[in-house]
Amino acid sequence: MSPSLTLEGWTWKRVTSLAAGAGMVLASYMTIRHFFSANYPESIWEGSFCDISAFFNCDSSAYSSISAIAGVPIGVFGAILGALVVLGALIPSSALERTNKSLALANGIGVVTLALYSVFVLGSLCLLCTGFYVASLVSLFLFWRYGIDSDATGFASRWLRPSVPVLVVLALFTASQAWAAAGYHEAKRDAQSGGVAARVVKQYFGLPEVEWPSEISIYRTASATDDFQAAPIRIVEYVDPLCSDCKYLYEQMSLLKEEFGDHLNIAFQFFPLEAKCNDVVDKDKHPGACEMSYIAAYDPEKFPAIIDEVFANFEDAKTPEWRADLARRYGLEGATTDSATIAEVARQIATGAEYERTSDQYEHGIRSTPTMIINNRMVIGTFPYEQLRAIFQALVDEAAGEGRFMESWVD
Repeated sequence: MSPSLTLEGWTWKRVTSLAAGAGMVLASYMTIRHFFSANYPESIWEGSFCDISAFFNCDSSAYSSISAIAGVPIGVFGAILGALVVLGALIPSSALERTNKSLALANGIGVVTLALYSVFVLGSLCLLCTGFYVASLVSLFLFWRYGIDSDATGFASRWLRPSVPVLVVLALFTASQAWAAAGYHEAKRDAQSGGVAARVVKQYFGLPEVEWPSEISIYRTASATDDFQAAPIRIVEYVDPLCSDCKYLYEQMSLLKEEFGDHLNIAFQFFPLEAKCNDVVDKDKHPGACEMSYIAAYDPEKFPAIIDEVFANFEDAKTPEWRADLARRYGLEGATTDSATIAEVARQIATGAEYERTSDQYEHGIRSTPTMIINNRMVIGTFPYEQLRAIFQALVDEAAGEGRFMESWVD
């Protein structure tokens, strides 16, 4: 009798295959959920920020270009593959097992490729994605070691004998689910500029007002007026230059500056999440962040060009070699030992302790990056372009005496 993973009754192998498939489905569901919550938060309290780990970071994956294909989160395809493995364990057949075996091989190649891309290109690894990777590789191992046709000779005979009818049904089902997911994605995107954006603006104006930090950074990423307080939109950004969410915010702000540049002042407040120079928060997330901050802060005139280059070469900026080369190219070799620069960054970091705690977990309000003080209201984390744009437009309207209330006059 030919060996089989699922056709020999309820063996431990079949139960393990069922568990692996269920793990693939669960991990995929969680990645889909995180994709939408990260890219389309429903409120101002759901922004994403660097608060877990520089390496184990799901936000980098959620914001990356490979997180979705034609508007369909890749987790949708993973969930379908996992469901097919579950179905094969619950309702076994030789046709379904051979199809699952072929798909397990393709999926295994895919997850290894995605893992390598995440580690070496994105510089991070999503724990939710890792759960899917592990479950997928366990499933692949089971099909390789115990699956049908394991005693066949030749690669094609062992791995490439899927059932055409099963593949056709699977393709039709996948197309229908992808279409539904793409439609949902589009609806979420449209909602950001409509009801969600309006709700976020209302939540923003409902936030308590806070004082400006005692020292506002002289480093600007947007400067509509020389006097910081003179612009309709005034932002102090607490930023770690090696924080992936700060990079995302930088990209959002670059788009917003095109529309609101004449109304916008942004002060870049250095707040590297590295214990080497930051004792305001008990975090040591980004090795090299202090050094990168000193290089960027050394010469205020060169700061805009340097910070642009840092975020344009974000993964390279995490390496000491790249930072040393950057310092040489800009003539900033003495930045990391310059007492005045070190003191300036330290003063900016210290202002983070001036804010009352926003969570029982943290001693101070400034406890992660990015955190923004927007017109004296604290906003923690990153948000979609549409939400920030709505807040900015409301602030411009407020400065012009518009948009803060509704009137209905009756003669």
